[in-house]
Amino acid sequence: MRLHRSIQALLSAGFTLAASAGLVVGAGSAAHAATPLPAHVFAPYFEAYSSDDPAALAAQSGNKYLTMAFIQADTKGSCTPYWNGQTANPIATSQYGAAISTIRAAGGDVIPSFGGYGADHDGTEIADSCTDVNSIAAAYENVITTYGVSRIDLDTEDNSLTDTAGIDRRNKAIKVVEDWAAANNRSVQFSYTLPTTTSGLASSGLAVLQNAVSNNARIDVVNVMAFDYYDGASHEMANDAESAATGTYNQLAQLYPAKTAAQLWGSIGVTLMPGVDDFGAGETTTVADASAVQNWANGKGLNTLSFWALERDNGSCTVGTAGSDTCSGIAQGTWDFSHALEPFTGGGGTQANDFSLSASPAAGSVAAGGSATAAVATAVTSGSAQNVALTVTGAPAGVTATLSPAGVTAGAGSTLTVATSASTAPGTYPLTVTGTAASGSHSTSYTLTVTGGTTGGGLVNGGFETGSLSPWTCQSGGAVVSTPVHSGSHALQVAPTSSQTGECDQSVTLAPNHAYTLTGWVQGNYAYLGVSGGATASTWASGSAWTKLTVPFSTGASGTVTVYLHGWYGQGNVFGDDFSIA
Repeated sequence: MRLHRSIQALLSAGFTLAASAGLVVGAGSAAHAATPLPAHVFAPYFEAYSSDDPAALAAQSGNKYLTMAFIQADTKGSCTPYWNGQTANPIATSQYGAAISTIRAAGGDVIPSFGGYGADHDGTEIADSCTDVNSIAAAYENVITTYGVSRIDLDTEDNSLTDTAGIDRRNKAIKVVEDWAAANNRSVQFSYTLPTTTSGLASSGLAVLQNAVSNNARIDVVNVMAFDYYDGASHEMANDAESAATGTYNQLAQLYPAKTAAQLWGSIGVTLMPGVDDFGAGETTTVADASAVQNWANGKGLNTLSFWALERDNGSCTVGTAGSDTCSGIAQGTWDFSHALEPFTGGGGTQANDFSLSASPAAGSVAAGGSATAAVATAVTSGSAQNVALTVTGAPAGVTATLSPAGVTAGAGSTLTVATSASTAPGTYPLTVTGTAASGSHSTSYTLTVTGGTTGGGLVNGGFETGSLSPWTCQSGGAVVSTPVHSGSHALQVAPTSSQTGECDQSVTLAPNHAYTLTGWVQGNYAYLGVSGGATASTWASGSAWTKLTVPFSTGASGTVTVYLHGWYGQGNVFGDDFSIA
């Protein structure tokens, strides 16, 4: 995928792979006998460079199968692979062995993936790095025997698409491993994950497969990355994913003329990228897009669905954020994409009942005392329509959120009404609308921003519950943190140094020539809360416990002031939470 691997460890470690195509002697050969994957499997990518536990995320998200990314050499020229190219993370049961066992105990499995954009770009993809075919094959075999897996994924992009020597070595090594597996009565598959255009593989990706054919290497799955088209166009991502897969089908029909239509469709995979991809807003995949692709792929009998990556399947970052490792950049419920695609596993023609849920608009801004509405839509994504019960949670004090009707048949809609009171504190509040049916639950998000009422605007994100700084700006080190907090789940951290106070501030437009009071809670040494610009007032406190500060002020003719929090030079971090203007 188009994400860079982490900084590699400086010290080298690990075992030496045998430079032969025979049995690999590696740390902890798994007793697990590889079980073939389902003919139709959803296996989202897990970012192995994160500190997350794959088994925990699999359980939380409901995913039975994961694609584990990535395995790479630590330096160019090496024949020894590591997780994320880090010598501290060897191919051994001590690394992910327990997690994989837990995933299998829950009825699932994993697919280790070699390569990735960073390795493909830097030459540490194993076949680009290592010039000995038998050592490359031994690396694959060691992963297979160590973890007892039945499929290896090869994420091949960037420079790996033009390194003809590496392409040839990789496919020759695949053939060696396939012969080894047959001789040892093992079930082993290889999948190529390749970039795509909206009409199918680019010529470079097709050349990889043509070389595999010339080397008699069997490629079981061709998985297209249906995102990052980089063509400057705006895309309807579900339609383009289906078009890319259809174009790939036509290319494979030419490459493998003896295969039936069912066999060809059954050798294709599609990988999506939830939300806003690296290219930007013109390539935004929605939960509804994912549901549509799942329904289409199920009917066609595709082999694999995936997305990059499991850690992105949430709406925790600012809407519009592109290409993040940890969030989708759209308003969504946590695990919405997983739930939309999970019915694909074991499907392929059998339509289980399921539905999707969305809110339009996904956000609204009102003055305290006002109200807003949004249309909540449901749709049948597979099988038959079900009764869906709707609920909404997350409304803060002074806000009433209702759904009318509170229950619909999938395919029908409801209206979300959010009413605020004059005393509602200004800020940004995430609400969650959940639909529950016999098949399970799906959620969608609605973000409510409350401004300062009829006397003027107000602070936005005064409680930092969006999880991001915006629209606050800070000197270096300023951040939203999860501890300590005064209320809710987040607070502001200000980071003074010997050369800065760490100031964080926000410009606010209020009613002109009007008296206001700024309040907020602070913790730490020399925490200064105040306003500047169109008014000047401040106060401060020091202490290890949360302290409430109150700053009265009056606006000038413009009504615009800058609200700030800062510490003092070299006195340590200070924290702020629950700011409001009344």
